[in-house]
Amino acid sequence: PGLERGRAGAASRGPGSSSPLPTGAEEPGMEAEAQELPLGCGGGGGSPAAGRSPEGEERREPPQASVSNGGDEGSRRELVELKVIWNKNKYDVKFCLDSTGAELKQKIHSLTGLPPAMQKVMFKGLLPEEKTLREIKVTNGAKIMVVGSTINDVLAVNTPKEAAQQEVKAEENKKEPLCRQKQHRKVLDKGKPDDVMPSVKGVQERLPTVPLSGMYNKSGGKVRLTFKLEQDQLWIGTKERTEKLPMGSIKNVVSEPIEGHEDYHMMAFQLGPTEASYYWVYWVPTQYVDAIKDTVLGKWQYF
Repeated sequence: PGLERGRAGAASRGPGSSSPLPTGAEEPGMEAEAQELPLGCGGGGGSPAAGRSPEGEERREPPQASVSNGGDEGSRRELVELKVIWNKNKYDVKFCLDSTGAELKQKIHSLTGLPPAMQKVMFKGLLPEEKTLREIKVTNGAKIMVVGSTINDVLAVNTPKEAAQQEVKAEENKKEPLCRQKQHRKVLDKGKPDDVMPSVKGVQERLPTVPLSGMYNKSGGKVRLTFKLEQDQLWIGTKERTEKLPMGSIKNVVSEPIEGHEDYHMMAFQLGPTEASYYWVYWVPTQYVDAIKDTVLGKWQYF
């Protein structure tokens, strides 16, 4: 009987004792409860014991932040596949759907070297810079057309043109003035005729009612010009003869100031298809040059 009471007493002490076995049996349950905390934090749930444990709350916060931020990032970083076409080149681009047109222009700049300010981006019309691709309903596979030229392209186009212009100017500068050419020099070296009509520099006058006289032709002989407006003729008179030329037969009229005597011009009337047909007249008073050209070439002077 005494032995049985001792065994019964030991059995009765088991449930209330703090022996390692009961303690060890409780630990797996606590670990399971701790592992379940992050899963329940998204919905705001948790055991009362978890609510009472500051350490449990600290362990819950990182999973909550991670879940929340992950959702926002996924929405913000939703990508759309685009085909950007510029200058016969095609670029396959993945771009954030919530980025703006201005940001897309920066991306195009990185692909093509085309500055945003020089881009014209087209998607169902001109792409608005302030709106997102989602707002203008850009979908996967959308074609984005880009128009524009890089700075290098602009320079490449303009440089030859400028160079050509510079070459023309250089040629003009190299070109010897008419009054220095040998065929004209032999006439001009005779000097200004004594009986030439006086000139008025810086003034344009109408044709005089009398012939323009006292001038030289290419052979150094005296010549006079008479404008017969009523007959639509120009009479070129020398000591030997007078040529009566219809105004319409004269193809062109050219003139150039005489170096050192800019108040007088040397002038040529083109009577045929080539320069060999030019009839040269020297020491034409400058105030009549424009009136002669206008009269001969069809801009009549009515006074």
